[in-house]
Parts: sequence; structure tokens; C-alpha cells
Amino acid sequence: MKLVRPANLLTAVADILAGVAVSGFLHKAYTNYLDLLPVACLCLATVGLYGGGVVFNDVFDASLDKIERPERPIPSGLITKTQAVILGSYLFLLGILAAFTVGRAAGYIALAIMASALIYNKWGKHLSWGPVNMGLCRGLNLLLGISLIEPVLQHYTWLAVIPVIYIAAVTAISRGEVYGGSIKTLRITAVCYAFVYGTIGVLAVANNHLLPALPFLVLMIVMINAPLIRAMKDPSGPNIGKAVKGGILALIAMDAAWAAAFGSWPYALLILLLLPLSVLLAKAFAVT
Repeated sequence: MKLVRPANLLTAVADILAGVAVSGFLHKAYTNYLDLLPVACLCLATVGLYGGGVVFNDVFDASLDKIERPERPIPSGLITKTQAVILGSYLFLLGILAAFTVGRAAGYIALAIMASALIYNKWGKHLSWGPVNMGLCRGLNLLLGISLIEPVLQHYTWLAVIPVIYIAAVTAISRGEVYGGSIKTLRITAVCYAFVYGTIGVLAVANNHLLPALPFLVLMIVMINAPLIRAMKDPSGPNIGKAVKGGILALIAMDAAWAAAFGSWPYALLILLLLPLSVLLAKAFAVT
């Protein structure tokens, strides 16, 4: 369980549910509970893809973690590197197969997510474009949910840019978790965050759903900015870690805001129910 970071898995599921809301599936294609099977398959797909990604993250970082994070599963001896490779491969396979049961578009997006995750784990995290690479994984994950209705996917492909920017900002500050961060990077992150929740707000206005989306947007803003402001005052490693954790957990609030902005506030509340469970899991298992 520690290796796949359970709290993070729930944020990936929330991405899918947000994408489903954007697609309009619940309004156009849902007639009975059996029709929800594709949604369940996409949730299973993202669990496999995200789980495989974080497992291979620890596989590629095993040598560095021996020095910087010896408590992690591989350097602590909880699991061998070979066992982790096998587990990560099975999770990826599960994710891809589950996505292809929904449709070709979903399957191809799943393959792209796997490729993006592996590229980030092997090379991206050490290079300047790494945060954008990590953001791409989340952007594609949102599209995976939207892929339930392919015409909508074609119309709203550009929405992937929003989580790309958001996660790129979170990933950029996460590089200061061990030795402390840069105030300049934190300020850039604050601007990126403002762009993200501002854009969701504009979409909510355009769809005539600002009022239902507003509580979720406010929650998101508080969750990401409270620890970020503390980190700006003292950019030490622990404060940076809290800012990163806040940014990751706030993904669920952001996904709920997506759902409300596209006209499904009861569904947004359902997504938000994942937040307290994710917070509880974050206390028991590492998030970063």
C-alpha cells in the first residue's frame, strides 16, 4: 500500500469523475446503473495507471532514496526492486486493458499516460521540462474521463492544459522538499494556481453555473494557498512538503469544481466525498 500512495490514487479517480462530468455522460448517456460500467472501468484504469507510475517512480529513484528517503519501501527493504518492477508492470497492464474496454480513444489515452509517466520517472524529473511532463499525465487523465463521449473529447481537448499547468506548478515546488525551495518558484506557482482557478471560474460563468461551482473553488483556493503562503514566509523543506501535499489533495476540490462548473453540483458533492478519505489516507501513507 505504501508503494502506490493510496491518498494520491483517490485524486486520480477524482480526475476521471471530473472528466465524466465535463463529457455530459450523466446527462446524455446514463439511463440505468449498468450504463455506469464504463465509468467504473475508467476509474479502474486510472488506479492502474497512477499506481504503476508511482511504483516506477520509486524503482527509478531507488538509489537516490537510499540517501535522501531511506524510509521508502524499496530502500527500507519492504519490497525488492524486482518485485516493484513486476507490480508496476501489472498495474500498467491493468490500466491499459481497462481503458480499452471503454473504447479506442480511452485506450490510446491510457497508453499516452503510461508513456508520459515512464518518461517523467526516467528522465523528466531531472530536467527543466519535467514539471510540464508530470502535468501532462494529469491532463491526459482528465481527458481519459472525457473520452466517454468522443465528440465532447474532440471539442474540449484543450482543457488538458489546465491540469498540466496546475501539476507543473506543484511539481516545480516539490523539488525543494528535501533541501528547501525558492521563493521565486513559489511565487510563479501562486500565479499558475490563480490562472487555474480563474479559468475554471470563467468556464463556470460561461456555462451559467458560477454559483454552484463557487464553494468548491473557494475550498480549492484555501487548500492550496494556505500552505503555499506559509512556505513563502519560510521556504524550508517541511513547509515545501506541506505546500505540495496541499496542492495534491486540493485536486479533489478542483475536480469537484469542474463538475459543478459543467452543471452537476450533486455529482460534484459526490466527488468531494473522496476528500476526507484522501486526507485520512494521507496521514497514514506518504503523498510525495
